[in-house]
Amino acid sequence: MRKDTRSRCPINLSLEIFGDRWTLLVLRDVIYTGARHFRELLNGPERISSNILADRLAVLVEHGLLTKAEDPSHKQKVVYSLTEPAIQLVPVFAQLGAWGTRHLPVAEEYAARGQVLAAGGESALEAFMDELRETHLGPEARLKPAPDGPTITARMQDAYAAALDHTPGT
Repeated sequence: MRKDTRSRCPINLSLEIFGDRWTLLVLRDVIYTGARHFRELLNGPERISSNILADRLAVLVEHGLLTKAEDPSHKQKVVYSLTEPAIQLVPVFAQLGAWGTRHLPVAEEYAARGQVLAAGGESALEAFMDELRETHLGPEARLKPAPDGPTITARMQDAYAAALDHTPGT
């Protein structure tokens, strides 16, 4: 933990990590879009600059929310993976998205993934978190066996794609 924190209040300590918009958006892209490489994260809709992205990734790794490993398919790439503490942020992201959908002029395609989670309730959140565990931490990290049928991840992607089909100009 940093020595220059203002207080040991849990909200303050959380804001020491998440207090800028880019950090949450980087995590959002790893969680919701499956982005795992620098270039994928760089090409997000908000167009983060490469130096800011590099800094935020380093902060997330430093605080144990992401891990960084060599990509076995390409010597010059690294793969970022969520850790369990980052996966446990999924309900927070779902609530932020639900609040934004209720109160702000969001684009349909950006609301679509969150609406799948909201419609599925607690069981959808838990299933999605388990899918993230399997993808980022390995199959042994799942808390429950994978259910039959389409994954929450696939349902969220389908909802996003369907919303894009309805978006003028896409």
